[in-house]
This record gives sequence, C-alpha cells and structure tokens, in this order.
Amino acid sequence: MDFIDLAAQQARLKPRLDAAIQAVLAHGHYVLGPEVEALERALARRVTVDHCIACASGTDALQLALRGLGIGRGDEVIVPGFSFVATASSVALVGARPVYVDIEHETGLIDPERVAAAITPRTRAIMPVSLFGQCADMARLGALAEAHGLAVVEDAAQSLGASCQGRPSGSLSRVAATSFFPSKPLGAYGDGGALFTDDEELASRLRSLAHHGETARYHHQHLGLNSRLDTLQAAILLVKLECFDEELERRRAVATRYDRLLAELPVIPLRLMPGNLSAHAQYSLLLDDRERVRARLAEAGIPTAVHYPVPLHRQPAVADSHCRLLICETLCERILSLPMHPYLEPVQQERVVEALRGALAA
Repeated sequence: MDFIDLAAQQARLKPRLDAAIQAVLAHGHYVLGPEVEALERALARRVTVDHCIACASGTDALQLALRGLGIGRGDEVIVPGFSFVATASSVALVGARPVYVDIEHETGLIDPERVAAAITPRTRAIMPVSLFGQCADMARLGALAEAHGLAVVEDAAQSLGASCQGRPSGSLSRVAATSFFPSKPLGAYGDGGALFTDDEELASRLRSLAHHGETARYHHQHLGLNSRLDTLQAAILLVKLECFDEELERRRAVATRYDRLLAELPVIPLRLMPGNLSAHAQYSLLLDDRERVRARLAEAGIPTAVHYPVPLHRQPAVADSHCRLLICETLCERILSLPMHPYLEPVQQERVVEALRGALAA
C-alpha cells in the first residue's frame, strides 16, 4: 500500500500526459512557454482572482509574496508554530522575524485570539496556513488585519481546491501562495508554485520579482529571483487540472469514510470547521503513544507519516528560544497521518483501520 499513490493517477492520465509533454518538446519553448500562461489563466479563473503568477516552488511563492509587499528587515510576520519550515523560513529569508503563535487543538489551525495578542508596532503581516487542505479562519484574521493595517498572506500550499464560506482558497487574502509539489492535491512531477492576487500593481511586482526583477528585456528594476515554472510542468498540471474536481470529490469521500470507520476508536481526527470544504491533502489524527502505534502499523504494512514532529519555534534554522506553544508542542507529539489519495479504495481503508485497531489494543 502506498501512502500517496501517484502511479494510479499517472496510469489513468498517461495518454494525455504523453501528448502534452510531446507538444512541449515539439515547440521547444521550455521556459515561459504558452502552457505556463494557459495554466495561469485557468488557475486564476478557478480561484476567482484577477491574477495568477506561476513560479518555481511553493517556498518561492511565499518569499515572493512577502517581498512583493515590501516586508523586510525589522518587520515581524505572525505565523503558526505548527507548519512546514517554509512558512517560517520564507519570513527569515526576506530579513523579517517570524513571530510564532499557538494553534487550535481541534483543527491544528492558527488561533486568531493568539494572533491578536501577538501584534506589535513592528507587525506587518499575518501568514495563516491552510493546514492539510483546510483554510484557517480567514474572516476573523482578515478583520483583525484590517483593524491594524496589516496584510494577510495565505499559505495555501496544501489547500488548492478548498474553500472557506464558499470562497476558494487563494482568494481569501491580498495575496496567497500555493505549491505544486508532487504530493499536493494538484501536484506536478517536480517542484512548482503559484501566487494569487486581485491587486494589479502587486501582481506586476510579483511577476517582475520572479523574473530577476525584470521590467523589460535586460532591464532590472528590482533585486529579484530566478523563479519560473517550467513549461513541461505547466503542461502536466494542465492535464491534471482536467480531473482535479473529480479527485477532490474522491478525497472527500475517503475522508468521510475514515471519519466513519474511526468513530469508535480512541483517536481524534482533526476537525473540519463549519463552512469549510477541505482539499484533504492529508488525513491526520491525534493519538497516544504514537511511535509504538506507528511501529505496529509498519509491521502490518501500513505506511504513515508525521506532519510535523518538531514545531517551528524549535527548528534550529528558525528557532525562538523564548517561545513556548503548549498546544502546538502537544500536537507534534501526538499527530499521525494515514494514507490519503483519491485512488484509495474502501477495502484498503478498512485494512488501515483494522490494523490501527490492533495496534491500539496491543
């Protein structure tokens, strides 16, 4: 059993993928080819924003968003302590300071009340993470940001295809960043990312920053990055986008089935907030004695993952030795992710849950 079965999707799409790749090889525009622009248009329509800017990775997208907003040395950006390191490292890489706040125990999402308490005169932005495919409470965070004159940058690396109160992830803040890492709900066959915004001036600046700060050919106004999505990856993503809605429905069916099968076990799945529709990038739950249970599952041939074993404020590269986030630290010790992908069959899920039942009882 695979934790994420990319081969099943590839087998289903292979003729169309082969044709799309051959089309790029035929026209030879490997950098900024027509497929990149086509993908940007398609994603902007999907997310219901005016502008999509493709780039080389989700990490670059976060850094570009911050640079586009003019955030740098001396500034503070509020982030959750529970996320992948890119959430914090992107802040540090632009010279700003990541300010960590705790999360909600039932969802793992950033706690708006703790965000409010963390705002200082140096705060420039709030960067909520749409964790495991579920959007944070963007309405409360947006109102809080507006009251204090702050920007909101949605870290939507895991949540393309999700929505909050009927609005798509990526359209919930001034600028949002997503990732096309292969294991994401919409994944390429390599790294890739994108930014979303309705702000035309910001979009122009982001595109320039992603292309060496170029404003015209060989004219460079900004100190930028070389962060472009490969044409081959754009072509692959365009094919995958054709079945994306169906795969999202399959993911939601898998999550609903897990909810039902796990209902009587002594585990706590992360809760879906009312009004949210998740992309279900992961299916994660909390349990006691995780490492023992995980070892038992491995013996039974059930792959699992831990997202994330070390909170951001304890990661040496971006650590804050004065920070203590009790809920975040508890989740890092108890969280476990089960196999999750659109092609996970009911019989496979039943096998996972039965193995988990046995591991918990042992």
